[in-house]
Amino acid sequence: MYLGIDIGTSGVKAVLLGEDGAIVGQTTAPLKVSRPHFLWSEQDPADWWQAVETAVLALDAGQRRWVRGIGLSGQMHGAVLLDAGDAVLRPAILWNDGRSQAQCDELNRRAPNMTEITGNPCLAGFTAPKLLWVREHEPDIFERLRTVLLPKDHVRLQMTGEKWSDMSDASGTLWFDVGARRWSPEMLTACGLDGAMMPALCEGSAVSARLSNSVAARWGMARVPVAGGGGDNAAGAVGLGVVRPGETFLSLGTSGVIFTVTDGFRPDPNAAVHAFAHAVPGRWHRMSVMLSAAACLDWATRVLGLNDVPALLELSLAAEVAPDLLFLPYLSGERTPHANPAAKGVLFGMNGATGPAEIARAVLEGVAMGLRDGLDALTGAGAEVGDISMAGGGSRSDAWGRIIAATLDRTLVWREGGEVGPALGAARLGRIAAGDGDVGTVCVAPAITATVAPDLALIETMAAKQPRFRLLYRLLKPAF
Repeated sequence: MYLGIDIGTSGVKAVLLGEDGAIVGQTTAPLKVSRPHFLWSEQDPADWWQAVETAVLALDAGQRRWVRGIGLSGQMHGAVLLDAGDAVLRPAILWNDGRSQAQCDELNRRAPNMTEITGNPCLAGFTAPKLLWVREHEPDIFERLRTVLLPKDHVRLQMTGEKWSDMSDASGTLWFDVGARRWSPEMLTACGLDGAMMPALCEGSAVSARLSNSVAARWGMARVPVAGGGGDNAAGAVGLGVVRPGETFLSLGTSGVIFTVTDGFRPDPNAAVHAFAHAVPGRWHRMSVMLSAAACLDWATRVLGLNDVPALLELSLAAEVAPDLLFLPYLSGERTPHANPAAKGVLFGMNGATGPAEIARAVLEGVAMGLRDGLDALTGAGAEVGDISMAGGGSRSDAWGRIIAATLDRTLVWREGGEVGPALGAARLGRIAAGDGDVGTVCVAPAITATVAPDLALIETMAAKQPRFRLLYRLLKPAF
């Protein structure tokens, strides 16, 4: 057996894989986000550990005893601050916390060659500007700071007593030399930090540490190895078998991510494309991120007074295709390709005949066109993207799938375990760390459960809308 643990924002998921690679058990323990002030988003790291224990102990005890390796995945960019005794100094500042925009400007001034080192633009969601915010607004805490950990790596500390991270998760800090796969002294110095404050680094499929005696006894396991693991998207790619150059997946959750593998470091920060190390050796990835994907469907469901998102999807089928109706899906600003936290959601082109069905359809199309902007940003540097594997809770819809396939002009592929995502990839990394296979034999694509090929007529319809979608953003940008 192999155990994968994913520390998400809304919950912790634990997955058990059998020797044949099939999922034999899975559990989830919920988490809550604290928003004490405007733009703030925080969690207590103690809640992560409590949720991990709840999820793991809910798995079958008879199966747990046969676990040979464990992998971790988790939400990226979070900042867990520890003192000299490894006590948590304040609640963790999460990936979707927006308080540090001013510190992004300061970091750009302090490290003018930042994008050459990190391959990424400085955004408030990344870890480094959060530390500059703490240094400015909570100097007493910064003075006591001795270690900074990412969310999954703080869980690892509770599991093993050791401080490690992996290359993919470290890539999202802006302290990491992504091409060289090592911490950057220059970027750490720019934030008033040094290498001694950072965890050791290993590849996601390598052994970082072993379960402590106390945790192993409580979980009913041997002191098995814990893999380096990966950031949530990189681990999700491992779960889908997306580990070879050109392989691509689309994750449709609250946000929307298109992730494509490269065999080298291919940064393109001017297009707000992320270039990170992958969770497997010798691989990197490029990633477009739209901040509101399935979140737009949740919004439309609420505004239209519907019971749930499936009702919104059903309603959209009754709509006539309205060429003049456009929806800009920027309910939380936008990352790729605009890098504009001030962007706003817009419903444009209504007339007296516009009804709830047309609005529902426009929202689905708007998110799809936002994804197309991200895909074009990825392929603009010459990357080849073929069929796209699907992941995330928002991906399980034929109606939306048809719109997305036509807008991207790509065949969409659903695979077994796609809904489990990062936890499945974490378990696979745990298997490799245990010595029971390598990347080539373990990280294979799961069986296909469904495909949606792009419809020619709908391709033409969406291709005609895309230029007007982009023009509307450009015209409204000064008003934002």
